[in-house]
Amino acid sequence: MNETVTFELPEAITSQARVLAATTRRRFEDVLTEWIEHSVIKLPAELLSDEQVAALCDMQMPSGQQEVLSDLLARHREGQLSETETHELDRLMQVYRQGLVRKARAWKVAVDRGLKPSLGRLTSARR
Repeated sequence: MNETVTFELPEAITSQARVLAATTRRRFEDVLTEWIEHSVIKLPAELLSDEQVAALCDMQMPSGQQEVLSDLLARHREGQLSETETHELDRLMQVYRQGLVRKARAWKVAVDRGLKPSLGRLTSARR
């Protein structure tokens, strides 16, 4: 369910949003909503609930993206990528790296909160 919210934003933000909306032929409101959603999704792990932190610890790249990434990496090793595919590989690698960093931060928070055992305890338990 959507909710209408009214608030004032600095002109610098609305100006950038209007330019992006015009450039991408999207509604101004949709650009602002996307920015807010992105900010919420990227909240620091320290601000998340225990359930959200635990979910982040188990996070994986969606299987569709993972398959495309694997295919592009294999074709890259063989030198068979077009310029467009090279850009897509770069973008997916950035998504993958950001996911790993986010997952690592979530693990630290989970260990600090006692939700997950420290990696040191995991490796000694496996010996």
